[in-house]
Amino acid sequence: MSSAVTGVPLFGGAHSLRRFTVDEYHRMIETDILNEMDRVELLEGYVVLKMPRNPPHDGTIQSVRKQLAHGLPSGWDVHIQSAITLSDSEPEPDLVVARGNERSYFTRHPGPADVGLVVEVADTSINRDRDDKGRIYARAGIPIYWIVNLVDVRLEVFTAPSGPTASPGYGQRVDYDPAASVPFVLDGVTVTVLAVRELLP
Repeated sequence: MSSAVTGVPLFGGAHSLRRFTVDEYHRMIETDILNEMDRVELLEGYVVLKMPRNPPHDGTIQSVRKQLAHGLPSGWDVHIQSAITLSDSEPEPDLVVARGNERSYFTRHPGPADVGLVVEVADTSINRDRDDKGRIYARAGIPIYWIVNLVDVRLEVFTAPSGPTASPGYGQRVDYDPAASVPFVLDGVTVTVLAVRELLP
């Protein structure tokens, strides 16, 4: 049924969208309703198309991975575009530094307690990464969130997550320009200091 005035279906709009639990999302993957060709992720209960990638985005992921790996202490590993399981979301960040090694996650994805750092590389996705994913990661208590901002050519570092409050977010944001150095912190300890220019294209 459509509106006689506008022709817009009355069943449209966010109020009529179906939200899914993480368990339901997992069952859709297990039964091949969703597969790797669909290029989606679960964000706050919604199955959302992932943003398209381009060479600067993918090249930056490789640069960041290499820099993080140089300073990585024992007991941690870097994951590229792999899922993490949160209470109402299963995003696939560009990079995650998680506890364990390459054999730690054969039966599950890392959860909030496993994650020391999440990194998103943002160009066309800057608003989603800063607002939507920032809210999701803060609600989950992810301690440190980096956005490698290709639009403004800087690194944005978010800390002090609120946890599951009415308006989740990060309490502190510090921006680093290409000439700066950024501390790489895990479990509250600075493990090394990285040149921001090496993280950017």
